[in-house]
Amino acid sequence: MWTGVTAGKTDPLADAFNSSIGFDSRMYRQDIRGSIAHAHMLSAQGIIEPSEAERIVSGLTGILADIESGALPIDTSCEDIHMFVEQELTARIGDDGKKLHTARSRNDQVALDLRMYLRDESETIKSLLKDLCRTLIETASQHQETIMPGYTHLQRAQPVSFGHYMMAYVSMLLRDLDRLGDTVRRMNVSPIGACALAGTTYPVDRESEARELGFDSVGANSMDCVSDRDFCLEFMSTASILMMHLSRLSEELILWSSWEFHFIAFSDAYTTGSSIMPQKRNSDMAELIRGKTGRVYGDLMSLLTTLKGLPLAYNKDMQEDKECVFDACDTLVMCLKVLAPMIGSMKVFPDSMKKAAQKGFINATDLADYLVRKGLPFRDAYKISGRIVAHCIDADCVLEDLDLKTYQTFCPLIGEDVYAAIDLMNCMQKRTSQGGTSVGSVEEQIKQALELLKND
Repeated sequence: MWTGVTAGKTDPLADAFNSSIGFDSRMYRQDIRGSIAHAHMLSAQGIIEPSEAERIVSGLTGILADIESGALPIDTSCEDIHMFVEQELTARIGDDGKKLHTARSRNDQVALDLRMYLRDESETIKSLLKDLCRTLIETASQHQETIMPGYTHLQRAQPVSFGHYMMAYVSMLLRDLDRLGDTVRRMNVSPIGACALAGTTYPVDRESEARELGFDSVGANSMDCVSDRDFCLEFMSTASILMMHLSRLSEELILWSSWEFHFIAFSDAYTTGSSIMPQKRNSDMAELIRGKTGRVYGDLMSLLTTLKGLPLAYNKDMQEDKECVFDACDTLVMCLKVLAPMIGSMKVFPDSMKKAAQKGFINATDLADYLVRKGLPFRDAYKISGRIVAHCIDADCVLEDLDLKTYQTFCPLIGEDVYAAIDLMNCMQKRTSQGGTSVGSVEEQIKQALELLKND
């Protein structure tokens, strides 16, 4: 493709080192769509004849169909997907195929393909993310009255519903969905027409070509168009935050599925056994999601490091963008595909959750609030409640089991109504503030989340 000032012959080892078709061939759809739009623009601007554009478009359409059907294998001896498509087009329609590359460079062409590819992948990710949100919402709606301990510092703290817990993760994922939308908005700027770096002397219409390809606008500076990979970094940053949320959820599910918690159990479809311990049911899928989070972080750091010292405009270093971008995409998509059905098929054990809530004395705050309502200053109420909890620990009982006479040895203001005040369901239901754990608050969270998913 560059035979001219050089002989165009490189060492086979250098060819293999320089080649990117082994990974950029996945962008063949975007490359062909971009080339069809470019041919239309060239024809409309009188740069090539309409008949030439028609033959180019027909040839490209046939190449796409043949790749999709498997009739045309991609030739890995070509340097990249752009070279393969152009070579195949010229072989099919002759010299008209050589006119396609007029008024563009591989620099703006690859930038275009990558933006289109990530835009398409983002739509897939958004769909999978919505599916996961709906699965969590469905789980939450089934467990609005399932009491469990909420934690701080991994210590049992206050009673919440399992539904409330699930909706916390929905809130995180809705932010991820919003971030992804912002990422796509900034991504959706066309670089085509920037050529190598300085624009072109041909009378191109960048706007019409961008519109045909679904872009909102065109890049304002031709040098920036070919050297910008911010959209890749932003996508991988968004992917990293999303993976962090998936990892946090996976960590909780792993803990909860252990016998020490026994809050949930994964279906056999999403666990594995041990080669020597027949009793084991390992949460390998959740563990892999947690592990693959570091992989996506690594993809982001790899590209940040690649770009940090590059002068304008295009440099061959930028070929290193695709493998980490593709890996982040593939990893995120697979994790989302696995997580939704894994959660949808898991069993929940409300009795185990309630027992853990009772043993954790997570109604102690409500006991203190009860004493405040009886007229004690909060600090005094706090101390008395703490002494009562210490007594229960020594006596191996819970607050609900303590008899009234014993309660009154700590504070004579305590009456029969204390049992209603410390009932776990009542404690949970009293948290009626917006975003709280009461059934009504969780129902409102579910309603808002479903509305956001519907309108996105």
